[in-house]
Amino acid sequence: MTDSMWTTKRGSLGERWRDRPRRVGRAALGWAVAQGAFALACGPTGALPSGDDSRLTRWLSWYVTVVSVPTVGAVVYALRNPGRPAVRRLLWAVCGLSALSAFSLLMDVVGLLFGQGVDSTPRAVLHALGLVGVVLLAATARAHSSTGCPRCGAPHTARTAARPAPSAASRRVHAFAWAGSLAFAPYAWMKTTWVTGGTFAGITDDDVLAGARRNGASDLWLTLESWGVDGTALLAALGVFLLFGLIRPWGQVFPRWTLLLSGRRVPRWLPLAPALIGVGTLLPYGVVGVGYVSLATAGVLPVRRGDFPTADDTLLVAWIGLTAFAVYGVALAVAARSYWFRTRPVCPGTMGSGADGPAFRPLNAC
Repeated sequence: MTDSMWTTKRGSLGERWRDRPRRVGRAALGWAVAQGAFALACGPTGALPSGDDSRLTRWLSWYVTVVSVPTVGAVVYALRNPGRPAVRRLLWAVCGLSALSAFSLLMDVVGLLFGQGVDSTPRAVLHALGLVGVVLLAATARAHSSTGCPRCGAPHTARTAARPAPSAASRRVHAFAWAGSLAFAPYAWMKTTWVTGGTFAGITDDDVLAGARRNGASDLWLTLESWGVDGTALLAALGVFLLFGLIRPWGQVFPRWTLLLSGRRVPRWLPLAPALIGVGTLLPYGVVGVGYVSLATAGVLPVRRGDFPTADDTLLVAWIGLTAFAVYGVALAVAARSYWFRTRPVCPGTMGSGADGPAFRPLNAC
């Protein structure tokens, strides 16, 4: 069952770009050259300052500089050889490489959101350019994909493709979502202990506030902390809301309180954009962090105590936070994949059942 309001007259941005592979290809080529030049100025040449942590910026700059070479080559090859299967494989490969350079972009956004700034402006710019590259390279890959429907052979746009009705994800995806949400329970318990005046990992709420001031936290962050509201706890709550919006039907249609938008279809990019940014940041950050903490717990790597009285206290807090990031990152990736497949336009011939055609069942396809 479909709704006429779920289609547009001109089609989505992605569909319009799919009809113009050379235009999106040129945009991707311009981005690749610009990103490579900026990375070259940040790291190998040293023309731009690296920020507080120059070593990390140099490593990222070298990575982006090296990756920009095959990226430019892949885009040029795509422009000269449109429609070849090898083109799509190359573009998706360099798209994945670009996604790695966007690592920790979410941390930069959080720092800017609460007025704390970023550790390194050049590195933050490289993270943002990496995300732009993911969008452009994915659009270029899709532009060079086959436009014919495998069922009816006709090319479908937003005007001709059917949109599935709002649906829930499978039980397996729900299990991942609950696991990702419950992973924040120890984190919430730790924050609640501090807010209520208790002591956790050898420090109290006053120690947390003092440490935030020393680290240059913004007035907004300090005000929220003084009210007993932790900024990261708020972001965790928003993350759980996003997670369940991806797996429940209400995440696909605007609710009644949105007034003019009530009942209209939520654009697919609206929940998928923050979900993909979260996956690209939290999943590798959590997985790599858990690996580091594991080695530190085993005594293989050193532990920096930071604001905590002992190394064991530091490891305890690190285990709680990084495990939550890793589990939530996996759950977010599974939920985003489910949302992607459940909401994508399909051939109208696959909708309905019986005399109207074969049943369309995308709910548990992923």
